[in-house]
Amino acid sequence: MVKFKVKDKTLVIDASNWLTFPSIEDNASVMAIAIELLRRNKGIEKIVFSQEKQIEYDYFAVKMLNEIAELLDSIELHEKEMLKYSKLRKIIQTIKKDPLLAYFQLNVLLSKTKDAEVFVLATNLKEMMESLTMLKIFQEYAKDYEPGLRKIYRKIFMPMIRPNFMTTSFYIFPPRNAMLIDSYKLRNGSKVEIYRIPGKVRHYYHLIAPEFLLSMEDQKIINLAKDRIAEATREIDYSNMERARETFKDIAKSTIRQVASEENIRLSKDKVEELAEILTRHTAGFGILEILISDDKLQDIYINSPIGFTPVFVFHSDFEECETNVFPSKEDAEVWATRFRLYSGRPLDEANPVLDTELFVPGGRARVAAITRTLSPEGLAFAIRRHRDKPWTFPLFIKVRYFNALYAGLMSFLADGGRAILIAGGRSSGKTSLLSSLILELMRKYRIIIQEDTRELPVEIYRKLGYNVENLKTRSVITQVETELPADEALRTALRLGDSVLIIGEIRSVEGKALFEAMRIGALANLVAGTIHGESAYGVYDRIVNDLGVPKTSFKAVDIVSISNMLKSPDGLHRFRRVVELTEIRKKWQEDPLQEGAFVNLMEYSAKQDELKPTDALLNGESEVINAIAKRVREWRGNWEAVWSNIMLRARIKQTMVDYALKLNRPEILEAEYVVKANEHFHLISDEVKKEVGALDSELIYARWLSKFKQLIKHF
Repeated sequence: MVKFKVKDKTLVIDASNWLTFPSIEDNASVMAIAIELLRRNKGIEKIVFSQEKQIEYDYFAVKMLNEIAELLDSIELHEKEMLKYSKLRKIIQTIKKDPLLAYFQLNVLLSKTKDAEVFVLATNLKEMMESLTMLKIFQEYAKDYEPGLRKIYRKIFMPMIRPNFMTTSFYIFPPRNAMLIDSYKLRNGSKVEIYRIPGKVRHYYHLIAPEFLLSMEDQKIINLAKDRIAEATREIDYSNMERARETFKDIAKSTIRQVASEENIRLSKDKVEELAEILTRHTAGFGILEILISDDKLQDIYINSPIGFTPVFVFHSDFEECETNVFPSKEDAEVWATRFRLYSGRPLDEANPVLDTELFVPGGRARVAAITRTLSPEGLAFAIRRHRDKPWTFPLFIKVRYFNALYAGLMSFLADGGRAILIAGGRSSGKTSLLSSLILELMRKYRIIIQEDTRELPVEIYRKLGYNVENLKTRSVITQVETELPADEALRTALRLGDSVLIIGEIRSVEGKALFEAMRIGALANLVAGTIHGESAYGVYDRIVNDLGVPKTSFKAVDIVSISNMLKSPDGLHRFRRVVELTEIRKKWQEDPLQEGAFVNLMEYSAKQDELKPTDALLNGESEVINAIAKRVREWRGNWEAVWSNIMLRARIKQTMVDYALKLNRPEILEAEYVVKANEHFHLISDEVKKEVGALDSELIYARWLSKFKQLIKHF
């Protein structure tokens, strides 16, 4: 006796005591049960099998099964004569178990029978079957069909799966006709497959996480363990996410061992660790979000309202916009929203419908923007900007052609020169990542103050690398949390914290006035850098002066504006990030910097060569900013060749790191640990050479640096 219930046009079949996995595509008996229940219960639009997993068949799948149920009803009511013949009766009985095999058998019968009446009836049955949607789809794969084998049903049925310990559903099979074009593994054991779907411009991102592949025994253990430790989840302090996870994982391990013992199931140490990690992820953690954020190739993750009806969408570094096989539930959204509130200390409700915060999970970190009613009529939605778990570096950017070695050498020179630099661009142009990489060009002797309203820069990583960092979190101009200090007041406080490099995560509002006031009166002697939205140097000026209300003359405090943009291919199908301009701001203007020649490009992007090219102003030594830096160095004053040699030396060093990483197939050489050490070797060797020969001999510095670098990559 099959236990089932019908609710809201959904047929829920209790398979908890079945000895087999309830898969329509893999099991003929399960298909037969589903079709028989559809014959007895009309109007069903969804089928759910409930076991250790919830297996859900959507409207399209149920429509195909309903057509078969109606066919069988029609035969019993109007085509009873077909049942008189044993060969036809046997085929009809096979239809509800394996309609494709029945169709194959029917064709065999038609080719062999000599009974005229059987031939007519079989022909009628064939016509009836060929009207089925399933048979129409089958024709696409008929050449690969092996009678009696059910693998072809996996191309026809694509159930959505949800283990009971999860609230997120997923498709276990890729879409029909999908062509696999790439696959790779994540560090947590998950596998990602990328498919191209004919007729669609968007690729398909198919995630296969370890929790999707657990045995029934493993799922049972996790389900039982989850029930026992539900109370522990409610008592965890989510203000310290890392500590909360460690605490919960210890509880999870202990509980899993206990449950396994009671169920007489032997688990290895590795299996306990695996199950505890999965249980922690879906109780104390952020579930499937953690796996997506751990994918280094994902840049953005979008979860749209109403949640539960659409899949997660992602932006992939190689394949751009992708649809995924992952469907979070409304329950997922509510849990995430609650934890974002607890973690950030910021509200998210109808009175405060926007929340900006950061998220740190194993294998990745991200910035989260959450919205809810009243801004989003259909409820919660999330946009997640993933950051690398390690910061970007200049050599990494050179490798991906975001900019070239000359730009890297010039920016390194400007950062050491203590200039005021704004990194501008549109959304998703890489502004924050570029700012982060610029910080790594600083020597670790400097104190750095970082001010952000939503933390995006990897401050903890800077500290682990040995940087002296003070981190300030300010009030968001969007959420306006009263308990947080306004950005302008925080900035004035930062200026009283001593001689420091000042990094502003993003200049958005009133802090702009305070920042430019400080720069104008010389309160800052070191590098000042920040990000701002703007598509050109004049666009940055317009935003600062006209939108933020900074006096025109105060804008002269800016020395350099670097512009990044998201560029498109001519067909519109592909996008890529590039630095497109490096502009210096000259000071001798009164009313309109554009008309009075204040914006002088030092580098410009060449679309033909897909590369930044130096302008004549840079090559001829006409940069006022660079010459101002040179005036403070005795060896460089009035000696443009020496200055240019130093810039090119820095560029050569960056390119050498990239070349060695590619030559040796050692991508880690481009990561922060190596880059910071290599940069400091450059500074120490420069000082050493200057003392020995009385000048910054670029060739001698490079030779000694290269020797030191080879030792570094050999032993570090």
